[in-house]
Amino acid sequence: MNLDTQYDLIIIGGGPAGYAAGIRAGQLGRRALVVEKERAGGTCLNWGCIPSKALLKSAEAYQAALHSETFGFTCKEIEVDFAQVMGRSRTVADQMGGGIEFLFKKNKVDYIVGSANLLEPGVVEVVDGEHAGALLKADKVMIATGCKPRTLEEVPVDGKRIMTSREALAMKEMPASIAILGAGAIGAEFAYFLNAFGCKVTLIEMLPKILPVEDVEISKVLEKAFVKQGIDCRTDTRVDDIKVLDESVSLSLHSEKGGESLEVASVLLAIGVTPNLHGVLADSCKIDLNRGYIQVDENYQTSLNNVYAAGDIIGPPWLAHVATFRAVQAVNGMFEHAKPIPLDSFPGCTYCQPQVASIGLTEEKAKEEGVAYKVGKFPFAASGKAVAVNHPEGFVKIIVGEKYGEILGAHIIGSDATELITEYGLGMKLEATVDEIHQTIHAHPTMSEALAEAAASVHGEAIHI
Repeated sequence: MNLDTQYDLIIIGGGPAGYAAGIRAGQLGRRALVVEKERAGGTCLNWGCIPSKALLKSAEAYQAALHSETFGFTCKEIEVDFAQVMGRSRTVADQMGGGIEFLFKKNKVDYIVGSANLLEPGVVEVVDGEHAGALLKADKVMIATGCKPRTLEEVPVDGKRIMTSREALAMKEMPASIAILGAGAIGAEFAYFLNAFGCKVTLIEMLPKILPVEDVEISKVLEKAFVKQGIDCRTDTRVDDIKVLDESVSLSLHSEKGGESLEVASVLLAIGVTPNLHGVLADSCKIDLNRGYIQVDENYQTSLNNVYAAGDIIGPPWLAHVATFRAVQAVNGMFEHAKPIPLDSFPGCTYCQPQVASIGLTEEKAKEEGVAYKVGKFPFAASGKAVAVNHPEGFVKIIVGEKYGEILGAHIIGSDATELITEYGLGMKLEATVDEIHQTIHAHPTMSEALAEAAASVHGEAIHI
């Protein structure tokens, strides 16, 4: 491919922010180039969101087969080909990556594989790959290099004894036992996946609850479900020491119960992320940072004129859908198509079973802020559809303003939580009240009926509880 010498926009990074920015620029008739060091889609599509969901689906299918007698039949002698399970996830990721590359062509967006360095505003050097050494100019540049998993200096990642999510997604064999450090979304998802296939999982969280950012009630129900599934959940527990041995890893743990040692085959680090800026900025490019993340204004412009940033590289929330939203808003603004819409409420999702999804205020946060509120709840055990499909676990919880009934927050734990949460998100965007949710006819039998019933329960009007 012959590169242009002048672009309207060059994007460094091809993940959910980068590829979305490139496609949006193409839609606006702008000449855009995306430079991605690995493959279109970035970490999320290739080593995160997408392949992990493929693995979780395999785990769900396996568990359904193991407990098929619930539905009136029995699956005997079920064999698991773990390598094939992992291989399917790679196939899915490759397919989706190819889809992004197709969208680049459709929207006339140039795309190259390689690393890039911002030499100065408007000047980008391709550092490696087929076009190494190329000096490219653009009216505007966007940095969308995302984040990488946080590691521990004292225990280098080796891909077998010590792993991050990246190495875990490339496993050829499942470890007999594993300690997962960090019980956020990534830790919880891997705990469910590995446990489902028979790995002995210890999930360790230094804070008082798993999924620390979620509503307390939600976290309690998920922990109870995990324990029932066989996952050893350790909250309020810190790791004082990690020793990598020849055939195992030894951990020294401390909780209110005192100290103890734990020996496992592998350790998975799910302790957060760090920004990816190494090699992206020339020494002469001084950009305002905060804890390593690029600082931007309301238009997503950095402290350098005509240099923008979007996605995880500008800090939390580290969510692919937020990254895409921010990138599109940035492009709309930089080319004066539309004023960027500020980020307000957004859903957070965890794809273990039962699934967890939330948006807006938790009840704890509402109390902390002194908000006058009411709560509506509806259990899936009272949902005909949930019982029929054998997913009665969990509930819907909605938090609304006491005076007007506006939706302040919503929290769902259950089989289809991540699909259901969007209705409440749309309601919040449209400034709908809980009564309007209640008065919207929901098809029967569906899981979504629980959303209307939870809304009705605010006023004690739910029919099925």
